[in-house]
Amino acid sequence: MQYTPQMLQSMETEYGEAFYLLDINRFIGNYRELLSAFRAVYPKTEIAYSYKTNYIPALCRAVNGLGGYAEVVSHMEYALARRIGVPFEKIVFNGPYKRPDAVRELLLGGGTVHLDSARELEPLQALAKENPGKQLNVGIRVNFPIGDGKLSRFGFDVEGDDFLAALRCVEKTPNLHLQALHCHFAPRDLETWKPRAAGMAVLVRRFGLRPDRIDLGGGMFGKMDERLKRQFGGEIPSYQEYAKAVGEGFQPFLQGDTQPVLMIEPGSALVGDCMDLAAKVFGVKTIREHRIATVLASTHNIQMGSKTPSVDVISMNSNPPDAEGPVDIAGYTCIESDLLVRDYPGPVSAGDYVVFYNVGSYSIVLKPPFILPNVPVLIVRDGQPIEVAKRAEEPGDVFQTYFQQGETV
Repeated sequence: MQYTPQMLQSMETEYGEAFYLLDINRFIGNYRELLSAFRAVYPKTEIAYSYKTNYIPALCRAVNGLGGYAEVVSHMEYALARRIGVPFEKIVFNGPYKRPDAVRELLLGGGTVHLDSARELEPLQALAKENPGKQLNVGIRVNFPIGDGKLSRFGFDVEGDDFLAALRCVEKTPNLHLQALHCHFAPRDLETWKPRAAGMAVLVRRFGLRPDRIDLGGGMFGKMDERLKRQFGGEIPSYQEYAKAVGEGFQPFLQGDTQPVLMIEPGSALVGDCMDLAAKVFGVKTIREHRIATVLASTHNIQMGSKTPSVDVISMNSNPPDAEGPVDIAGYTCIESDLLVRDYPGPVSAGDYVVFYNVGSYSIVLKPPFILPNVPVLIVRDGQPIEVAKRAEEPGDVFQTYFQQGETV
């Protein structure tokens, strides 16, 4: 979307001097394109959206409306899924820690819980025994080498005794149903997707398993502009390339008599390019001939790690600029390392807006209330009124859980 000075000024008047800009239509388009790419090579594909990547309720509602699943990794995310109307059977609960009351409610409601370690087996068996007439749907997260030279800390080692114990637990407990065999590996490289798909096919044959779903997790690059792409040092795979790699690894399932559902759990691949951040420049100064523009945002707002975000500076007036490039764009915090962009080449003035692109992944969920609370999220659609997806946080939102002499602060 193109942001004009008039648009940003109007938003500033209504919502303040910094705000996220969320494009729901782009998110929906990404969802449909990714699903179509995978269904072209394996028709029985479903998407479970990774709530932890960006749990803005408007996004999660969109997934639910598209028939997708909710992939949650905490009772907080599970509560959100239920609150916005996601049915039990469309919720997948992953992660190393799961609060028992949420697990119980979800399993008894018909949802699916993926086991991550052997310590989850005993409580699961107890719940099954207490509810003999209820089918409980479980998945088992597995861990095996995929050729990337890295060791994941999650799931069951497929060569270990705990994995065999998990299989025996499900097999010998009459009302436990193996809904899914699940894996998830952090690398987003295309080369890791065929071995994870092929590895799951090998496990199914080796142990004679018949899960309803094979869940390959997430870990895919999303769409981004060329300025950001160049920083990854290689080609960024398309949705179609990921799908082709999985299809090659899934040949045994395509050729078999029964075909399980293929589930993927994308987060960044769907939402990364769907949100931008606009922040006003409130000061420009020079220190020993080094020019610095400070904006009403910080590195906490964008969560780019070692990557430099793609940015544009939108001039808000016709006066000569306060500084010509190169200019460092710094955050509002009192931390020396809070530099969002080094050596921006263009002119910058106080009062201008800096737009940071592709900040949809993890920015909202990892922003701490450090020095300032978070800014609002505005849904923008061409030719339509602005919709507030999240209001600006206030100091009271941060301090209401603290107590002072028996009263909230």
